[in-house]
Amino acid sequence: MDLYIYYKVKDADAASLQAAAAVMQATLAQRHGVAGQLKRRPETRDGVQTWMEVYPSTPEGFAAVLDSAVHEAGLLAWIAGLRHTEVFMDVAPCA
Repeated sequence: MDLYIYYKVKDADAASLQAAAAVMQATLAQRHGVAGQLKRRPETRDGVQTWMEVYPSTPEGFAAVLDSAVHEAGLLAWIAGLRHTEVFMDVAPCA
């Protein structure tokens, strides 16, 4: 399963969030073998950016691990509003 988590970040908090998320994702990669990606939309609207974390091919139970990591890293302090999670899976080819 692939996880896509998006949320809003104020311009003033972007650098702090980026630094904390980078450390968190490096730790997750080392401990769980999941290489996360951090992305953002190119535009800023009313001083707010939209960011996305992507975690491809996650193992069973990774969402709970990620939730704990987010709290430990303190990411919620720099996020404006809620984190929204979408889960996708690969489409099996037709036989």
